[in-house]
Amino acid sequence: MPMKESSSISSKREIKAPIVREDLDQAGENLHKILKESISDFPGSEISVSIDMVTVKIDSVQLAKICEFLKYTEKFGFDYLSCITVVDYEKDQEIFEMIYHLISIRLHHKMAIKVPLPSNDPTVPSVLGVWKSADWFEREAHDLFGIKFEGRENLPPLLLYEGFEGYPGRKSYPFHDYGEW
Repeated sequence: MPMKESSSISSKREIKAPIVREDLDQAGENLHKILKESISDFPGSEISVSIDMVTVKIDSVQLAKICEFLKYTEKFGFDYLSCITVVDYEKDQEIFEMIYHLISIRLHHKMAIKVPLPSNDPTVPSVLGVWKSADWFEREAHDLFGIKFEGRENLPPLLLYEGFEGYPGRKSYPFHDYGEW
C-alpha cells in the first residue's frame, strides 16, 4: 500500500549546523603556542583554531615563505602536505580560499594554512618545490577552479580533457538540470 504524504511534513527540512566547540589536543595546544610566538615574522597573518586544528590565515605573497618555514624549522617539521582544497566564496565575497592541510608525522601535529584569493584573478605561488605532493592538488585546483600557480606555467589537465572550457568546480559554472538536494 502506498503511504500518504502528511501535509504537516514539509518538502524541505530546516537544517541547523551543529555547534562544535574548539578542542585541541596537547600537540595542538603546543603548536598553537609556538606558532603565536614564531609567526610574527609574517605580516598580516592571523592564527586561530577551527574545531581540532590550528589555522593560519595569510596573504598569498607570504605562502611560499611560510610553507618553507613550517617544513624546515625543527619545532614545526611539517613534512607532509596531505591536501589542498579550494572553497568557493565567489558569489558572496568574490574570493576563493585555498586551504593547505599540513601534518608533521614526527611531531604528531596538524594545521591548515588559509589563503584568500580574488575570484577575478586567483593566483598563488606554487608549493611544489616544498612538497612534491602538491603536484596533483595544484593541477586539480587549476582544472576545476582556474587557480593559477606562479612558477608552474604548464599545468596539464588532471581530471578534464585538453581543451575543456570553463571551471566546473566553481559555483558559477552553468550545470544544466542540476539541483542541490
